[in-house]
Amino acid sequence: MLRDIQDEIIRLKKEKDFCILAHCYQSHDILEVADFVGDSFALSKEAAKQSQKNILMCGVRFMAETVKILAPEKNVVLSSADAGCPMAEQLDAPTLRELKKMYPDYTVVAYINTTAELKTECDVCVTSASALDIVRKLDSDKILFIPDINLGTFIKDNVPEKEFKLIHGGCPTHARMSADHVKTAKEAHPSALVLVHPECKPEVTALADYVGSTSGIMKYAIQSDNKEFIIGTENSIVQHLQFDCPDKMFYPLSKDCVCHNMKLTTLVDVLNCLKGTDGDVIEMSEETRLKAKKCIDEMLRLG
Repeated sequence: MLRDIQDEIIRLKKEKDFCILAHCYQSHDILEVADFVGDSFALSKEAAKQSQKNILMCGVRFMAETVKILAPEKNVVLSSADAGCPMAEQLDAPTLRELKKMYPDYTVVAYINTTAELKTECDVCVTSASALDIVRKLDSDKILFIPDINLGTFIKDNVPEKEFKLIHGGCPTHARMSADHVKTAKEAHPSALVLVHPECKPEVTALADYVGSTSGIMKYAIQSDNKEFIIGTENSIVQHLQFDCPDKMFYPLSKDCVCHNMKLTTLVDVLNCLKGTDGDVIEMSEETRLKAKKCIDEMLRLG
């Protein structure tokens, strides 16, 4: 039955001229039918290069918006209309405008995990992989970082020569993990290396052997000679790494590190999107798109 659904998806995506993008946090059965799998911004860049006129984003809303910003000529469909990102929705443009008035001489650096509306008010975007390099390259020594306080703290600690203002936002999924989780996991698996995402709390990143983006964590685990790893990011990565490296062992840092918004998309949702009976078409004014694109263009220039 599963294989039949996947075969029908593969047939329909060719017939309907769709390119399927799947974020790393999607389930493995969806990854198997995707044209590209990766982090959010890497997927958006790939989408802009493809010949297909339709893009199906299996992820959350800000990711589909970023595809639309970079590829306005494409028909962009989000696989589940309800798949939002709590962190991306924690701060709105009017509130950010007030913060900019409070800190007028600060450069606004936005995590890519933000809405298109919020990006219109920002100077530059960063990904978790590019954040350190881009912040170091900025001419400004004063940084207003939004919206993730944990990623912001990680950058601040690694770029001490600059002054930072942070706000109290962040990823509720990664925030569920604590230093106690690390200690418990290490006691259970003393030979395992701890690999965590910088969206985790500082008390967690301080105990890690490696801190990096989702793709960075996966690359590190695949290339490492070590045979055991404790994974401190969304738990689907444990499964994906086990598929990629059957000779190694992977353990979740916490059983609670599950992104429920990412899990809203099912394989049947993907099928129904291709049939035209499900999904949400991303609409965006050209004014918003162009304003939001400026901070992404600046990221690409600096990166």
